[in-house]
Amino acid sequence: DAKHLVPNKMRDFFCTINLDQEEVFRTQVVEKSLSPYFGEEFYFEIPRTFQWLSFYIYDKSVLQKDLRIGKVSIKKEDLCNYTGKENWFMLQPVDSNSEVQGKVHLELKLNELITDNGSVCQQLVVHIKECHGLPLINGQNCDPYATVSLVGPSRNDQKKTKVKKKTSNPQFNETFYFEVTRSSSYTKKSQFQVEEEDIEKLEVRVDLWNNGNLVQDIFLGEIKVPVKVLRNDSFQAWYLLQPRENGNKSSKTDDLGSLRLNICYTEDRVLPSEYYTSLRNLLLKSSDVQPISASAAYILSEVCRDKCDAVLPLVRLLLHHHKLVPFVAAVAELDLRDTQEANTIFRGNSLATRCVDEMMKIVGKHYLKVTLKPVIDEICESPKPCEIDPIKLREGDNVEINMENLRYYVDKVFREIVRSSISCPTLMCDVFYSLRHLAAKRFPNDPHVQYSAVSSFVFLRFFAVAVVSPHTFHLRPHHPDAQTSRTLTLISKAIQTLGSWGSLTKSKLSSFKETFMCEFFKTFQEEKFTESVKKFLDDVSSTESKEPSGVSEPVHLKEGEMYKRAQGRTRIGKKNFKKRWFCLTSREFTYHKQQDKEPIFTIPIKNILAVEKLDENSFNKKNMFQVLHGEKPLYIQANNCVEASEWIEALCRVTRCNQRRLSFYHPSAFLNGSWLCCKATAESTEGCARCTADVPADTQIEIDGDRETERIYSLFTINRSKLQKLEEACGSIAVYQGPRKEPDDYSNFTIEDSVATFHTLQQIIDIVEKLDESHEKYQKKRSSSAKYGSE
Repeated sequence: DAKHLVPNKMRDFFCTINLDQEEVFRTQVVEKSLSPYFGEEFYFEIPRTFQWLSFYIYDKSVLQKDLRIGKVSIKKEDLCNYTGKENWFMLQPVDSNSEVQGKVHLELKLNELITDNGSVCQQLVVHIKECHGLPLINGQNCDPYATVSLVGPSRNDQKKTKVKKKTSNPQFNETFYFEVTRSSSYTKKSQFQVEEEDIEKLEVRVDLWNNGNLVQDIFLGEIKVPVKVLRNDSFQAWYLLQPRENGNKSSKTDDLGSLRLNICYTEDRVLPSEYYTSLRNLLLKSSDVQPISASAAYILSEVCRDKCDAVLPLVRLLLHHHKLVPFVAAVAELDLRDTQEANTIFRGNSLATRCVDEMMKIVGKHYLKVTLKPVIDEICESPKPCEIDPIKLREGDNVEINMENLRYYVDKVFREIVRSSISCPTLMCDVFYSLRHLAAKRFPNDPHVQYSAVSSFVFLRFFAVAVVSPHTFHLRPHHPDAQTSRTLTLISKAIQTLGSWGSLTKSKLSSFKETFMCEFFKTFQEEKFTESVKKFLDDVSSTESKEPSGVSEPVHLKEGEMYKRAQGRTRIGKKNFKKRWFCLTSREFTYHKQQDKEPIFTIPIKNILAVEKLDENSFNKKNMFQVLHGEKPLYIQANNCVEASEWIEALCRVTRCNQRRLSFYHPSAFLNGSWLCCKATAESTEGCARCTADVPADTQIEIDGDRETERIYSLFTINRSKLQKLEEACGSIAVYQGPRKEPDDYSNFTIEDSVATFHTLQQIIDIVEKLDESHEKYQKKRSSSAKYGSE
């Protein structure tokens, strides 16, 4: 959210998230406010290098261009200082001289020249090779050129490259020469030395500009290199473009308002797979370790300050290697040992409950869309008043009508859930089956506990949470407005109660904190609700295979506006690309002239042969990809790098099991009678590059096991002191075999078998130290090959 925004009158605001100058997300517009609450979460993989993560606040305009009020820009290197916590940031003014992005490749050299009269001068050679990742200007590739200057106290020699048309990655390949110093006393010296005072004051400056033709040129960034660093050496390096130091700086930054952000940023340097073999094997055998508290996976959760940090990479790694179900069963059994009453089963935030929560989020995305998206869309797009709290009723509200509306929505959501067991992923069913039988074994005299063990997850922690926060589960693009959020909260409360096995008794109704909810639930006291819940829980906690009773409806996976290249037409220029609405379901990929219109073009999913990125040089456009099917390739331009990456991932996932997938493709387009990539003249020529995803894989989830193992290594490294403290605690217990001494050091750790735990800890510490060495070798190798000015 933001507060105290200018101008000091009620306006309509929205916020964008940018990687450098590329917008990747924007919030919905909050109308008539000076302190807008956005309340939106965006999770995304960053598909390219960047310097700044920026947030821009805009004043929405109907007739004119939206006005940028201010921004918060955080340097990539500083993101770790703000991660995992809320911070208020003062908005800074938007200065055109500070809006930069991209990098430039330079080769610099100092030459020693002897003139005709025998004297010696120093000559600076600047070879500007290329740039990469320059920003789009008004949504189009820019027309860049560079100025190269040698700047000193009394000189400013400037030269200019040619303008390159419509490209964000211009290839300049131009060389410029500058006279640096001249010596009249060369004959007195055996070797010419550049005088220190001269060199100290000179620097090479390269400025990148967009050629504006009839309008003013736009500054794209600059780099400065002191000549003194060259001495008599030469080198080449990539330099990240920097803001102009003399940009307009306002002293009234505190007048623009402030923005509250909660940022979670992680960055891992993943080594080749063989480096992680020992750690991976140690983690994967965790479910076989007796007791489970002595396993590497359990120790990871013990030493991390926040269990959530450990749970995500751990669950993903175990999922990837099909080891999650036995591990969850083992930690759930440990959890149940400490549970004294059946009605509190799996209600805390233990390792077991968090693992199941994370598993449901990863595996159950598709399941949620199938089950809830249509009814959530109806509630959000055609909302009916549902407020039944007398205190919150507005003038003119009819509580009876509102209660009927709420009952209609609750019935519809409940009905969709209890009918959805056929769509529940097999992995979720396997986990629920284990939990159900463990609960019944722990409380053999309670007939309901086997159901409450499952309902506490599938209703309370899965469906109810998705209903109240549909945007976080990608069921809706934005956070709902206040009235719709209230409706969803009431529905979520109702679903939690209906899903709790045995909760529709009079004793339960009398325990409602809100009287109005108690009155509402009196209408639900019917046997069919409890029987429906029981049947649903039986179905989703069964390991028997379930066959669909009929042809299932296609599942909506992704939609949005992009640009596609006209197929089979001869038009040139911008008109050759048309804005279209794209829609991906589990059956087909279509595009439409407008949203909600009939499709113009349809590709059945089974006909898609490959989905790959398209080289920018094909059409001089960024963020392009291609869908290869039976006919000519479909070329599509996404609006930003994140959107392109998400579409490619979604299309690859849904087509992974296609039998006719290609192994090779052309990374560039077929234009003017030949492929730009391999110069082959036959359009039917087999591709010249291997497809990035030519092997059929699991269509549900895509996990990089090495990346997750690297994240776990990082967590062990961060918590090395706790590992050592736990090791000392195990040694102390094993030696003394009596009352624990200094319990404050390890009383928070679960140590059931000190010898087994000590053995695992030694293995972890040994593996972490070896990985430390591997990372250090990599860093040394990288630093020795990197030169001044490199990224």
